Amino acid sequence: MTARIPVVVLAGYLGSGKTTLLNHLLSNNDGRRIGVLVNDFGSINIDAMNVAGQVDVAMSLENGCLCCAVDSDGVDRMLERLAHPGAPLDAIVIEASGIAEPRQLVRLVLSSQNPNIEFGGLVEVVDAAEFDDTRARHPELDDHVRLADLVVVNKVDRVGEADREGVITSVREIADGAVLAVERGRISPGILFEAPEVRESAGARQLSFADLEEHDDDHDQHMHAAYESVEFTAEEPLNPSAFLRFLNERSRGVYRIKGPIDFGPSGDEKRFMLHAVGVYAAFEKTRWKGERATNLVLIGTDLDGEALTARLKSCVDPDPNTIDQMGMLNLARHLDT
Repeated sequence: MTARIPVVVLAGYLGSGKTTLLNHLLSNNDGRRIGVLVNDFGSINIDAMNVAGQVDVAMSLENGCLCCAVDSDGVDRMLERLAHPGAPLDAIVIEASGIAEPRQLVRLVLSSQNPNIEFGGLVEVVDAAEFDDTRARHPELDDHVRLADLVVVNKVDRVGEADREGVITSVREIADGAVLAVERGRISPGILFEAPEVRESAGARQLSFADLEEHDDDHDQHMHAAYESVEFTAEEPLNPSAFLRFLNERSRGVYRIKGPIDFGPSGDEKRFMLHAVGVYAAFEKTRWKGERATNLVLIGTDLDGEALTARLKSCVDPDPNTIDQMGMLNLARHLDT
C-alpha cells in the first residue's frame, strides 16, 4: 500500500496573508517536501522555496481565478506533474487567488482521478485587522469560513487584545471547523500534514504530539502549544453506525483524524484505515498485519479530550457478534476503493 500525498487548498481574500503563510510552511517544513500549485508565480518569494520537492505550476490568469480557468481534468493534469508513483513529495499546497471560490476548488480536488493524492483540507486565512471590513465588502466570507476545515486568523499582532478576542469570537461563531490565531502566518506544518517518516509508513504508525512540534529557525515563540492531539485505543471492535454518527457530528476544533479501525465481524474482520479532514472522511480497507486494535489520533485546536474520548468509547460495539449491515452500507459511501 502506497501512502497518498495530501493536497491542501489554501484560500483567503487578497491581503489576508496566504503567501506569507505558505512561505512560512516552506521555510519551516521540518524535512517535509512540499509541492506548490499557485495562480500567480510572481507573488511567491522564490528564495523561500528551499524544499527538496518540485514547485508547479506557474499560472498567470487574466481573471486570477484557477477555479474558473480549469475543470477537474485540468487540475488532474497539473497534479500529475507533482503527484505520481515515486514522487518525492510529502504534501501539495494549492494557493488560491484572492477571488477564487473555495468550494469549487475543493470540488476539483475531490473529483480528481489521481490515485496518488488525497484531500488534505481547506484552510481559509482571514486578516484579524481587516476582518470586519472584509465581511462588509464580501458577505460571502462567512460561507468561506463556515466551509473551511481550518480557519487561520492571521495578523493578530496588529490588533489590540480586546479587538483580537472579538475577532476570534466572531470567527468561532461562524466556523464549523477548527480556528487558529497566529502572527505573520506562523503555522506549524504538523497540523496540516504528517512528518515524512509517518507518511512513508503508509499510515501504519499513529500521529503523535511530537509530529505537531515546530522548529522555528528565528527562535520566535513556538506555536505548537496551540495544537492538541487526543489518542484513542480500543481492543474491542467499534460499531460502524455509532462511529459514523461520531464522524457526522464533528466536534468543534477537530481538524484531522487518522488511524486503523477494527469493525469486527461487521467489517469482514478487515482493517479500515481512516483518513478524515473536517467533514471529509475516507476509509481504506486492507488486511490486518499484526495485532488488531483501533488506534486513532485526533488533531485540532481547543479540543475537549475527555469528551472526545467518552464519545469514542461509546462507539465500542456492545454486541460485536451481531453484524451491523446498515452501518457497513452507510460506511461504504466513504470507502476508498
